[in-house]
Amino acid sequence: MTDVVKMARENNGYISSAQVTSAGMPRRLLAEAVAADELVQVERGLYTLPDTWEDELYITQQRFSRGIFSDETALYLHRMTDRAPFSLTMTFPRSYNANAVRGAGIVCRTCADDVLDLGKCEVRTPYGNFVRAYDIERTLCDIVRGQKTVDSQVVVPAMRAYAASRDRNVSKLMGYARKLGVERKIRSYMEVLL
Repeated sequence: MTDVVKMARENNGYISSAQVTSAGMPRRLLAEAVAADELVQVERGLYTLPDTWEDELYITQQRFSRGIFSDETALYLHRMTDRAPFSLTMTFPRSYNANAVRGAGIVCRTCADDVLDLGKCEVRTPYGNFVRAYDIERTLCDIVRGQKTVDSQVVVPAMRAYAASRDRNVSKLMGYARKLGVERKIRSYMEVLL
């Protein structure tokens, strides 16, 4: 077994050219592993073992590394909804050119730089890989913010699940809501549910 295959096994089946470079190995080892059918290239600079299940969330995060999973996608990652998102949603800085992201069928949100990292965390995908997403408090603010019509089939169950959760942090939620300009909307949900 080659070193790059060993690294992929240790990384839940995935390896990137950046990881190979930072380990001090030549990138040609990746091409050799692909030629020997030990690895499969799934995206530019990203490889997987042939028997690894394709993790769309992880691959998308690698491809669009400036993005943070948000809205319904983050709800799904936090297991606050049982509905898998129809399309992935990511948030990017306002200055980011998102044409390639939109071309890949991803719903793009933009955000001011001063609140872009508010609530950013790492979450495990259903396949066990870590991706960047907003924490549940930021996600709840995002799903009621900036939408003309809030999808009550998404928002109400998520708010109920949050209110029933032992891990809820209402002061953090209200702090985020204040910074994101949705304090009144969040407060109205919480007053009914708590």
